[in-house]
Amino acid sequence: MTQSRYHEVYAQWQKNPQGFWAEAAKGLDWVSAPKTTFDPDAGVYGRWFADGACNTSYNCLDRHIANGRGDQAAVIYDSPVTNTKRVLTYKELLREVELTGHMLNGMGVEKGDRVIIYMPMIPEAVVAMLACARIGAVHSVVFGGFAAHELATRIDDATPKAIIAASCGIEPGRVVHYKPLLDRAIDEAHHKPSACLIFQREQENAKLIDGRDHDWAALRADLVAKNAGPLAPVTVKATDPLYVLYTSGTTGKPKGVVRDNGGHMVALNWTMGAIYDINPGDVYWAASDVGWVVGHSYIVYAPLLRGATTVVYEGKPVGTPDPGAFWRMISEHKIKVLFTAPTAFRAIKKEDPGAEFLKKYDISCLTALFLAGERADPDTVKWAEDILKVPVIDHWWQTETGWAIAGNPLGLGMLPIKYGSPTVPMPGYDVHILDEGGKEVEAGKMGSIAIKLPLPPGCLPTLWHAEERFTSGYLTEFKGYYNTSDAGFKDQDGYLFIMGRTDDIINVAGHRLSTGGMEEVLASHPFVAECAVIGAKDSLKGEVPLGFVVLKAGVTATQAEIEKECVRLVRDQIGPVAAFKHTLVVNRLPKTRSGKILRGTMKKIADGDAWSMPATIDDPVVLDEIGAVLKTGHHPE
Repeated sequence: MTQSRYHEVYAQWQKNPQGFWAEAAKGLDWVSAPKTTFDPDAGVYGRWFADGACNTSYNCLDRHIANGRGDQAAVIYDSPVTNTKRVLTYKELLREVELTGHMLNGMGVEKGDRVIIYMPMIPEAVVAMLACARIGAVHSVVFGGFAAHELATRIDDATPKAIIAASCGIEPGRVVHYKPLLDRAIDEAHHKPSACLIFQREQENAKLIDGRDHDWAALRADLVAKNAGPLAPVTVKATDPLYVLYTSGTTGKPKGVVRDNGGHMVALNWTMGAIYDINPGDVYWAASDVGWVVGHSYIVYAPLLRGATTVVYEGKPVGTPDPGAFWRMISEHKIKVLFTAPTAFRAIKKEDPGAEFLKKYDISCLTALFLAGERADPDTVKWAEDILKVPVIDHWWQTETGWAIAGNPLGLGMLPIKYGSPTVPMPGYDVHILDEGGKEVEAGKMGSIAIKLPLPPGCLPTLWHAEERFTSGYLTEFKGYYNTSDAGFKDQDGYLFIMGRTDDIINVAGHRLSTGGMEEVLASHPFVAECAVIGAKDSLKGEVPLGFVVLKAGVTATQAEIEKECVRLVRDQIGPVAAFKHTLVVNRLPKTRSGKILRGTMKKIADGDAWSMPATIDDPVVLDEIGAVLKTGHHPE
């Protein structure tokens, strides 16, 4: 193993944080280069490159074309679910982005307006995002699996002028009808977009509403027929928002993470070289979805900022058609680095434990596998190492940060791997483990993981139209720190170990979902008096939600009927992505004397972990009742 430069680079950043990021900013093209790297008096905790001006789409596209990369592949689209493949060069991608920008302008979308994007994993999703960036509009991508109600809440919060959607998504064996979901969401939302741009897929031609809906292909054909010219990128401030991405909040109101233009492009461009060891021309595949932060950062923006080739995959790790799907992709497209969630590898391992399908493919082009989105359990990491014979690197970050807080930087030279640890903090992050009083704890001791302010470029400067919520949710508990809401410890070597959440967010197959949001849905059932949702351990998905409901007096419906209805209700209102499959009826919930539900203890019982009687419990017998229900699947009459 070559000597790692990590400690030297981290020390450079510590010594001169502004100089470090000013140097990184020189790797990009600015309309007006920033003279101030960091302004501590701007925004909630300061802003990066506050006097700079730029355009993200220019840096993703035009810059590389000017540098002779116009004919290089920018996007490889591979869709086993539709049996379709397509390659877009940088020149071709720019042309599609310009045409889509013209369409949006034609619908009255201007700089600063919001555009919601509700699309599956198709090249047009990437085009839509970059078109918004080009015209200075703020995009908000909503994952295609979200139900109408969830989409409606985001429409009301973002107040988009336009929505871009596909007619449908394709899952193995079924078509997911996006357009009816979109129509229902707009009906439910108080805010009404003035226009919808619909990409009609071959598998489904959706019905368009006159006066509001526009056909993507028809508008594009019209622009081509009229010889629509290039579309100049709109200059925006480095601190102007590029996008808003909604993450699971601990209340029903969606939480819009804001990403700015300048800091975001500087940080992501730096990570591609330093963390992932990706250079211009390399092929990089983040097997995620554009609806999640990984898709924003590492399917769309970072690879294209770097001048690499990115992969858009519409399929699954298994079943499209078999557990060799990922190996085919790597072999066929000469992928250098794969980034996915541990869930994907657990699914492959379950279907093909001996990795028989791997023997069919030459994957010698692969240099590393990166895992994130949930804890990478040592068994999965070791299995992947054994079969792939390349480094398997866990790294840890959040929707809020947009890139890795902790990792093992391949581009700086790897550090020794410790199973169960995402390794060490990246330059930009001053990570501390704090006790409840905000005091640093000693090595090896658990505490809250907090990052000393300011956060580095690329992290959220605030929440969308919710500065107070940003401050109270992230910056108040530990003064001068950003609270990650994750708990863990650092060992003697400074390696981080992430042990779990300190709030109600659970991690289902790499997707962050709020148990509080699910509880709100369950509580809306007319027969439910009170409820609790916990994240229970699951060998495949990491965690799955498990609901407990207490019924109102006098309910005549059977337990089985109510449990079934509760599951349907959550799936309808939050979507199949919640993986909500189990609700148990109980006589009562365990609570403290002050009335707080003891979800943590319930989780330990469900997981079969050791637990101790909480000192503040109101009635200890309740925990025995919960244990009995978990064993038998129903409460004693």
